[in-house]
Amino acid sequence: GTGRRKRGEKEKMLSRALFKGVARTTLRAGAARGMTAIPTPDLCDKFDLDVSKLPTEPKIKVVDPSLNFKNYGGKVAFSGPVSTVKAFESNPAVKKAFEEPGNGRVLVVDAGASMRCAMLGDMIAELGVKNGWAGIIMYGCIRDSAAIAHMPLGVKALNTHPVKSHKREAGSRDVSVAFGGVSISPGQYVYADEDGILVADMPLDQVTASGVSGS
Repeated sequence: GTGRRKRGEKEKMLSRALFKGVARTTLRAGAARGMTAIPTPDLCDKFDLDVSKLPTEPKIKVVDPSLNFKNYGGKVAFSGPVSTVKAFESNPAVKKAFEEPGNGRVLVVDAGASMRCAMLGDMIAELGVKNGWAGIIMYGCIRDSAAIAHMPLGVKALNTHPVKSHKREAGSRDVSVAFGGVSISPGQYVYADEDGILVADMPLDQVTASGVSGS
């Protein structure tokens, strides 16, 4: 009678609370990933890319996953036109880039894979958010990773390091850089998510496999 009804009501309440918790977690994960981002595996499938075509496929290049880039930003999936920095253990060019309007671009930084210092911290990352950058791919280290994890910015890097870089060398802006077996130039497009990093000469999410605009 009464005891069964009360137990039944408690079970329903527990079930609703559980469902809401799962739903909130799913929504947070979706927001972090970027609900409108096309996953990199889907982009590869769209262009019928398989392992036999990797050496000759002109449309898509894949950054070698053995570099083991890690996700540190609040956005796991991000993409956009490329702007580049080439600098070793000195980060003024990174700051200067993020002080400019990003317009949804991705900053690709060839920091020489240095494991001796960080080339990005929370203050520069905040500039990137404020000025509309989609993200940054750092071939080197970052710091302040706990703070950066809460920012709506895509951040991939090789590792973290508590020591900051120096400021004595200006570095180079918008030059071709290369790592992971891929040459990356300003004006190309980059797509990054949990599964890897793709580089292309055209916006893959806006064209068909034949290269004709899908819009």
